[in-house]
Amino acid sequence: MAIRYKVDIMDELKKKGYSSTRIRNEKLIGQSYLQQIRHGELVSWKTVDTLCRILECNVGDLFEYVED
Repeated sequence: MAIRYKVDIMDELKKKGYSSTRIRNEKLIGQSYLQQIRHGELVSWKTVDTLCRILECNVGDLFEYVED
């Protein structure tokens, strides 16, 4: 079982005007979680909640299930 991102999260954040610097300065997502997102790793539910709020989307818009 594999859950992965459907979209490039960092690219989507940039489209909404959220650079890494802005995210850090506004303390929206921690640096370690930003690194995990960059590497395609899954993050905490709190971070997923923040991403959905910023990107104005649902969880299903960000993730997909792919069978091995």
